[in-house]
Parts: sequence; C-alpha cells; structure tokens
Amino acid sequence: MDNNLIPLIQWAKMNGLNPRYCRRKAARGGYKTAFKMGRDWLIDKNEKNVDLRVKSGKYKNWRMR
Repeated sequence: MDNNLIPLIQWAKMNGLNPRYCRRKAARGGYKTAFKMGRDWLIDKNEKNVDLRVKSGKYKNWRMR
C-alpha cells in the first residue's frame, strides 16, 4: 500500500471540507486518486480539491434577463 494514501474522511478534514460532500464527489469520479477499498474511500494526501463552480457572476439573475 502506498504511504501517501489516507482515508477520505481524514483528507476532507485536512482540507476543511465536509466528508459527505467528498464521498459523493469521489463516487462520481471527481478525484483522480480516490478509490474504494471495501467500504472505505482512500485518496492521495497530496490531491487538490478542484472547485468547478462558476464564481464570476456570469449567471447571476439569469432568470430575470
């Protein structure tokens, strides 16, 4: 087993994220190094959390246009 692999819950706490959110994102394939071993998710401790949300305000009040 690789020394850089840690449980997803521990990784989420290190990065200030909700573990439930991270499990859902891992299940959808949102992390490159996350995989499930038995009932637990493991991830490389050096993986970065990439946020793909649009934060530019481009879609702000889009219904009112």
